[in-house]
Amino acid sequence: MTILPPEVAQQLRQAQRVVVLTGAGISAESGVPTFRDAQTGLWAQYDPHQLATPQAFMRNPKLVWDWYAWRRDLVTKVVPNPGHYALVAIEQRVPNFNLVTQNIDGLHRKAGSHEIVELHGNIFRVRCFTENVLVEDWNDLIGKGLPHCPNCGGFLRPDVVWFGETLPVEALAHAVKASQSADFFLVVGTSGIVQPAASLPFEAIDRGAMLVEVNPEPTPISPYVSYTLRGAAGIILPALVVAAWPDQA
Repeated sequence: MTILPPEVAQQLRQAQRVVVLTGAGISAESGVPTFRDAQTGLWAQYDPHQLATPQAFMRNPKLVWDWYAWRRDLVTKVVPNPGHYALVAIEQRVPNFNLVTQNIDGLHRKAGSHEIVELHGNIFRVRCFTENVLVEDWNDLIGKGLPHCPNCGGFLRPDVVWFGETLPVEALAHAVKASQSADFFLVVGTSGIVQPAASLPFEAIDRGAMLVEVNPEPTPISPYVSYTLRGAAGIILPALVVAAWPDQA
């Protein structure tokens, strides 16, 4: 049985505005390979940092497209874990909730979360490389080669943020605004290194929010949090929901 500080559960139950920031850790518990761990088999010879850039796509668009198609296939085989579902339960129980994720796998939405800000995009969406607009029903455009934009004929690319690209302006603005108004901020499974996502907890701290970290290992954010809950999200988060709302368990 997981024992949690009663102050954390009490504050979560009373919170009016909850923000959760998730990173690769919560997806890894479902079996989603981390960015570098995905380099296996035929892809082991490639540096992922050399594939996830606009320059790499311009040099060899099919190579990059095929890499993301392979990663997309990996993700389709996994399902949300208890940590994902616990966040759905929290969303259903608090007046104002925002889930900000660095993950591109779509598992939060598959679990049933609604108020999601995808800072780094989503591997299941595509957009035109030339026009930078989302393209719907893109699976119908895939043939033997690269899919092309039905509007301009340009190549389609994954709707994810590559190295050297800025985050979606609206998504980042939404995340910052939510963080600044939070009274309870939960950091789950993120390394606390990748910016600007790593700065969001500090936006909440500056406004007096309780900051709670769920992570098996210490991170650069750990020294600044109100409470650290060491362990897997799939264990800690369900226990937190039960502790905060025992009458609804």
